[in-house]
Amino acid sequence: MSRSPSFRVKTEVSPNVDSESLKRWVVAFSAIRFDLEQGQLVEECYPQGVLSHDQELEIAYSSFPDSVSQHQNRSSIHDCIFFFRICRQHFKPRIANTIGSSHEDRKENVSEYLYGYVFNRQRHDERLKRGGEQKSVVILSQCPYSSVFRPLLQIVGPLFFDIGKKALEHIAAYVSKWPPPVPGQVMDLPIGNATLKVSLPPALSLPLENGLSFEESAVPLLANNNQSVVQGLFHDSDVFGSFRGLLLQLWLLWELLLIGEPMLIIAPTPPQCCEAVASLVSLVAPLLCSVDFRPYFTIHDPVFARLNSIQEGETFPPMILGVTNLFFLKALRNIPHIVSVGSPPPNSIRLPLSSRSSTGRVSGKPEGLGIQQLSLRKFSPSSLLNAVKMRRDGPLCLMTEHKEAIWSTYSATTKPDTSILNRLIDAGLSPRVEESMSVVNNEILRRHFIELTTNFLAPFSPYFRTTMPLEGSSPYTDPPSLPPFDANEFLASLSARGPGKFILKRMKSNWLDLYRRRAVSVQEQERLWRQARIKTDIHQLISKFSEVEIVDSFNVIERLLLNEIQVICSPEVLK
Repeated sequence: MSRSPSFRVKTEVSPNVDSESLKRWVVAFSAIRFDLEQGQLVEECYPQGVLSHDQELEIAYSSFPDSVSQHQNRSSIHDCIFFFRICRQHFKPRIANTIGSSHEDRKENVSEYLYGYVFNRQRHDERLKRGGEQKSVVILSQCPYSSVFRPLLQIVGPLFFDIGKKALEHIAAYVSKWPPPVPGQVMDLPIGNATLKVSLPPALSLPLENGLSFEESAVPLLANNNQSVVQGLFHDSDVFGSFRGLLLQLWLLWELLLIGEPMLIIAPTPPQCCEAVASLVSLVAPLLCSVDFRPYFTIHDPVFARLNSIQEGETFPPMILGVTNLFFLKALRNIPHIVSVGSPPPNSIRLPLSSRSSTGRVSGKPEGLGIQQLSLRKFSPSSLLNAVKMRRDGPLCLMTEHKEAIWSTYSATTKPDTSILNRLIDAGLSPRVEESMSVVNNEILRRHFIELTTNFLAPFSPYFRTTMPLEGSSPYTDPPSLPPFDANEFLASLSARGPGKFILKRMKSNWLDLYRRRAVSVQEQERLWRQARIKTDIHQLISKFSEVEIVDSFNVIERLLLNEIQVICSPEVLK
């Protein structure tokens, strides 16, 4: 993708950036070069000093495609856009940021994760070593606003290759003048002579670790909100395009997400794997994403060493990992669910597909194939033979030829909704028609899974409906008690009355097992309330308090701290 030729930077805009306003959207803009002798090098970072050396290294490693997914054709320039998510290690910046006040820094809400949105350019030139060079422009943010940063990348990426470092400074100046993000709203964000019209995901769908203010995050999580959620995290992702060869297995994947099962998503290119991970996360809307997801994961991520040390029989942590490096098939062989999506680019290192084939699910159970054919494609003897071969070889068959398939021993409870599949439009081979039809198909799929998730959660609603605090309640007021929740009692009652016609029609007779695995604990509300307390801007909270209220708040905070100390020092925790 490239920016519009009509885009231009208004030189009258001062590059002086309001650091605090910028951080509401962007942590930093970086330009990274791949050096043949020194590896990945951060050439530019704006504002300077906001990242530690270790963070720069991790970001640099995550900002380039793995070698196995590189294009091998000799076209002069190849651009791609993808994004990653890494742990925001608790390192101090190397130098103090001179823009902004120290008071603001002390009260800053910091997300546990950083999202990196990458514009990667590969330029082929036979006169250079290895026949070309690579550079990436990266937007770093603590917010998963793909609807904002992808179109912004289409502007800042090509602009950087035109005018260099000035592009980062001028774009940062525009972003710092944007109003604060309002989750769940459509916003017009001016950038040069253009305007980005974007829809932000609602606060209810944002990860709990996200560094939002109390008003943006804690209140919507805990308040009684009658507004129906029509969007979730990554609501603009291409579910249909990512899983076109595995549509019958979307209900299986939905269940795996619902119960927090770990998954490895493997694709030929970073854009394909990150789009697939984003699409999976969006399937469980309006639920919060409860697992750690990595749209583009590399062996240089510090978490990899821990995952690689997991022995057979040990429990794999609940994560969704998007990868392109086939080495992960061997290194993470203990991960229970592997999903292969996408198709290799022309003239890639991997062997080309003879056809776009998918056998749907390939079960890991020796007693059965578990093969289901995509309803949009006809069954053929060759597809059966391919399925037998894939079951025999396992995921390692991807080492020689990429195919769309799922390896899992999990038996899904939810039946694929054929009425939904029959409504999907097969656009054929025309890219332009296919893109427009994907929009329609994505809307059909997303509405269905929102309805499915909402109906699945309906039996839990009596435990939350009448006990939610009023909007504006202080997180330092004790939360109202939930009605007593006993998992066995809940499941027995649910078994007697049933989950409702919508769920019964779409699930097998063992539907209660899925509820058993999803049953929430009584500590869930306390966990949310603790998150709200941690994220609260105490200065803003007490700014309108009277002196008596401030003293009362101090006493409450002191009591809460004592309670936390007692919990931490309890024998159960110290064991």
